[in-house]
Amino acid sequence: MKRVISVALLGATTSLMALGGEQAYLYKDPRVMGMGGANVAVGAYSSSVFSNPAGLTNIKKTDGFVVDLLSVGASLSSKTLVFVDDIDAAGNDAAKITDVINKYSGDAFTVAANNYSSISKNSDAFAWSFGILAATDASFTVHGNGTGNGAPIEAAGRVYGGVVLGFAVPYETEIGTLDVGMGLKYVTQNSYEGPLYIADLQADNALTKLQNKYEKTSSGFGVDIGLTYKPFNDNYWHPAFGLSVLNLGSMSMDDNYGGQPTTVNLGMSITPDVSFMNKLVLAVDYVDLLDENVIRVYDFSNANAIAYTDYKDSDPMKRLRLGLGMGLIDTSYFALTLNGGMYQSAYTAGLEMDVLLFKMTAATYQEQIGTGSVDIPDRRYMAQIAIGW
Repeated sequence: MKRVISVALLGATTSLMALGGEQAYLYKDPRVMGMGGANVAVGAYSSSVFSNPAGLTNIKKTDGFVVDLLSVGASLSSKTLVFVDDIDAAGNDAAKITDVINKYSGDAFTVAANNYSSISKNSDAFAWSFGILAATDASFTVHGNGTGNGAPIEAAGRVYGGVVLGFAVPYETEIGTLDVGMGLKYVTQNSYEGPLYIADLQADNALTKLQNKYEKTSSGFGVDIGLTYKPFNDNYWHPAFGLSVLNLGSMSMDDNYGGQPTTVNLGMSITPDVSFMNKLVLAVDYVDLLDENVIRVYDFSNANAIAYTDYKDSDPMKRLRLGLGMGLIDTSYFALTLNGGMYQSAYTAGLEMDVLLFKMTAATYQEQIGTGSVDIPDRRYMAQIAIGW
């Protein structure tokens, strides 16, 4: 059981390895990820503050106060549970642990859990949202087959949380509606990144050792700004164009795992009037236009020091997102939406279901981990339950 707990902070490496191929994020809403992660020009959720705060103006005005309480979600890579079971079954036997690591050499795993509780409202004058985020995640890549120091595992993890405030104002012009939004957030985190060796997996107090060796504490304040332009409000297609700049200011996290670079993001969507659907949305995003996300390449050849170099990742396919949302039913007692899309060149799918005060959401997507030239596909499955109205 101690190894199951340790997996929350797994980490290790060969003498030279890459970590951090995943684009930076604070919160992944399964409603959005099911739609390929495309939300810059769509909005309509309290979580829009994490992609474009101007999207808060698309929250339904007829819903009044929109409340999400105990919005608890979890995410797992497809092989995570099998890998954890194999490590646990190996006991303290170094040879068996090595065999398991060799078996999964080259695979990437991720475990995450979060709670984003919020209250939002969209009125004629402006829209606003206030949320509290509490989250943890861990990612690790196995490097077996005798590489490095005893076929180790490379890992990073964090426990973080904070408060998020967003507001947006619509402006009616002669050439359409311009929504202007701003978000403010304060985040604190404890992060962990570094190697985990066979001896660490054997130790009864592996978790404590990892905390003592790798824990870093950081916090930061960030500002997000965004625009959404809707040129033809009466048009059948209802086109919208979005622009956001996220993480302005001093987030003070860039030296640690979980850093939040300033990113520029573009989006476009159409919401045609379809008689047999409650809502149909088609969206495309291109995020991190200036390639500010980095890949961190570590050198663990010196056991007493961890050195790394950050490289910018400019792969355009990691930034392209396509989304489709189909609202099939929306009544006071029951609502059903099906989502699909493409995220980093792989399919996404999702389901949203509301039954009275209970909200249930599920999604799957695939993250590309690695350097771009050597990417590792990491298929993930998300689920979330919430009480809300």
